[in-house]
Amino acid sequence: MDLPLARAIAARLDLVGATGSTNADLRAHASDADAWPHLAVLVTHDQTAGRGRLDRTWTAPAGAAIAVSVLLRALPADPAARGWIPLAAGVAMAEAIAEQLPTHDVAVKWPNDVLVDGRKICGILAEATTDAVVLGAGVNTAMTAEQLPVPSATSFAALGAVAEDDLLLSSYLERLDGLLSALTVTENAVVSGLHGAVSARCATLGQTVRVSLPAGRSLEGVATAIDPDGRLLVESEGLEHAISAGDVVHVRPAGS
Repeated sequence: MDLPLARAIAARLDLVGATGSTNADLRAHASDADAWPHLAVLVTHDQTAGRGRLDRTWTAPAGAAIAVSVLLRALPADPAARGWIPLAAGVAMAEAIAEQLPTHDVAVKWPNDVLVDGRKICGILAEATTDAVVLGAGVNTAMTAEQLPVPSATSFAALGAVAEDDLLLSSYLERLDGLLSALTVTENAVVSGLHGAVSARCATLGQTVRVSLPAGRSLEGVATAIDPDGRLLVESEGLEHAISAGDVVHVRPAGS
């Protein structure tokens, strides 16, 4: 598979037959800025040691999913603005997936999982290097319903669809580049439009959520908004809490 549409957008695109982790591979290349410039991309259909947020492992049968990592060098100068990068990736991937699944509800679960009809189809992991960010995403494409790791997961195949990988990647890269370019120029997620785009796609807003916090603590309440710094605002017992990191579960009423 040559991926001509994605190659036309990426500064460099390497399609590898199999690897442990595209993020780990791209981090290893990040010190060579000439060979691996901004918007360089690694792609595989066989990732054997993928990782997600909170050090979770991510595996899929060969050919059942697509893993893509993007090297970002043109970054906002303000470190606070860089916190929006995973959220930008979530929106960009959600829009790329929605393009191919127009009859389904495609949304982002804060901070960056992509859901289709409430089930996870994609996870995203951003990792910083000395002067760059490596942004990884794994999308369940050809994974059958029987291969899905948990009942809360889904895939293109489980939905009766065939993913067009080149279109998916090119749409993702184009949207991601546009969102991050605007953020880098303005240094402000609200002014750039990223805050509005994330809020519009975020399935977490309005939901009763349970947030697992460090040191074994937890918080349950209603997610009301995303603040200008990208934090999730949760109202609980009359108080508003700004959550910058944590494992968020959408709490559904029994029987729903």
